[in-house]
Amino acid sequence: MKKLFALLMAALMVMSSVAALADAGSEPAWADYDALIAEIKATTDFAKRAELMHQAEDILMDTGAVLPIYYYNDVYMAKEGLTGYYSNAYATKFFMYADYGDNTTLRLQLASEPDKLDPALNSSVDGACLAANSFGGLYTYDANGELAPNFATGYTVSEDGLTYVFTIRDGLKWSDGSDLTAKDFEYSWKRAAADETAADYSYMFDGIAGYPDNLQATASEDGKTFTVVLKAPCAYMLDLAAFPTFFPVQQACVEASATPDNPGAWALEAGFVTSGAYTLESWDHNVSMVYVKNPYFWDAENVKIERLEFMLSDDDTAIFAAYQNGDLDFSDSVPTDQIASLLDNPEFHIVDELGTYYVAFNVKSSLFDGMTVEQAANFRKALGLLVDRQYIVDTVGQTGQKVATSFLPAGMLDGNGGIFKDAANWNYINGEDGYYAEEPDVDAAIELLKSAGFEFDANGMLSASTPISFEYLTNNTSGHIAVAECLQQDFAQIGINMTIKSIDWAVFLNERKEGNFDVAREGWIADFNDPINMMEMWTTVSGNNDAQFGR
Repeated sequence: MKKLFALLMAALMVMSSVAALADAGSEPAWADYDALIAEIKATTDFAKRAELMHQAEDILMDTGAVLPIYYYNDVYMAKEGLTGYYSNAYATKFFMYADYGDNTTLRLQLASEPDKLDPALNSSVDGACLAANSFGGLYTYDANGELAPNFATGYTVSEDGLTYVFTIRDGLKWSDGSDLTAKDFEYSWKRAAADETAADYSYMFDGIAGYPDNLQATASEDGKTFTVVLKAPCAYMLDLAAFPTFFPVQQACVEASATPDNPGAWALEAGFVTSGAYTLESWDHNVSMVYVKNPYFWDAENVKIERLEFMLSDDDTAIFAAYQNGDLDFSDSVPTDQIASLLDNPEFHIVDELGTYYVAFNVKSSLFDGMTVEQAANFRKALGLLVDRQYIVDTVGQTGQKVATSFLPAGMLDGNGGIFKDAANWNYINGEDGYYAEEPDVDAAIELLKSAGFEFDANGMLSASTPISFEYLTNNTSGHIAVAECLQQDFAQIGINMTIKSIDWAVFLNERKEGNFDVAREGWIADFNDPINMMEMWTTVSGNNDAQFGR
């Protein structure tokens, strides 16, 4: 009965049209999706907004270009006696209030060489952690994961929800001792929103009136208040105010070295001006970074750790050895083959996150040449049906991750007082409309591949006349490579040949961004608890649209 249902579902998927897709060629037409996201961000009807976001995810999933595997949690190692640090649901780690007894130096590992340290240009998790500890926004997150005033002491909002006026904290200073005022926020927000800055997250400003060229974000003449005028009420405005892209940067420092071709040139070496608890003292590229306490930070009296020493590496075996040998106090990387033995170790921590580990297909890849839009989508969906997600969770993740059947993570709010994926949304579980069931289905995958023009022999193996071969791009850590190997085995069961290419972290980020891949490992941890964050990243203009929709 189960097999019959699966085959029926596959047939329905083959026959159904792909929503909002072009009539010819293999690439999805994306104008309708862009318009839908714009409507979501403009509407003041929050019930309708939630409904529209479901429609947006339906369109995304029906392309097959996003193959979800599991919903994230985070693991790290921290020495006993280290307290006061914290991590939120968005994977940002805060060390400025850490307490390590008599130790005033903290030795840490977050990742390998960071891609960008300019808060406006960063789009990686490790970069966000570094920004949170060396810069700051109007708001921040406290140890309970709640929003709290930071460089602002508070705000007022107009009755229509469109105008926010933030009161800037008195006496704010940059790390060079100069004054930091609302005018720095005006400069920084307009810079991050501007097309010439080419910030991956510039689209986050498009809810502000005048975006991008006449952003209605202005400082008072005395620099004590900062006024932001929105196009529509925004339930997550304070989350934006706490996000690194919205952190102020010092205009004089930026413009001393930035160029039109490289707006982030000012933050490529140690010594640049910051505003948060720490400032970068030294940077031995690909080896280490040293941050030291910023005496001008507004809350410096509560910062006990004077020095943060970061090991830059993606070799998790070497990182784990350094931790065991006492050369690290905190490690954000744990080798896959060590996890099972660490589950009962009090220094091993598992924290919930709001995000999804997934695979992305480049919709412009030559893999899909000669196919219609529907055939290309069915090809991609077929690969998704072959994946044994629970096996990956059990053998690679090992820390209770939940199998992902769609892109939006379980537990995310809907912006209208509910959970985006409540029990009523049965299609998320039963594999309807481009979503995946929790278990693999080889027969259904074969039917989809046949619809895309591939032939099979009597044993259910791809015919030599229609082979499938592609390269899978990932970065160099044991967990990501182990996931790739699982996928390789899942695809090989019907004769698909997938090779694995692993490269350094910073190179990997830019290869994905530029679309220099066919299939790549991906992960997205929400920047705030609202579905729009994970929907608007796929618009044509988004710098985080690695699948290349609309490009």
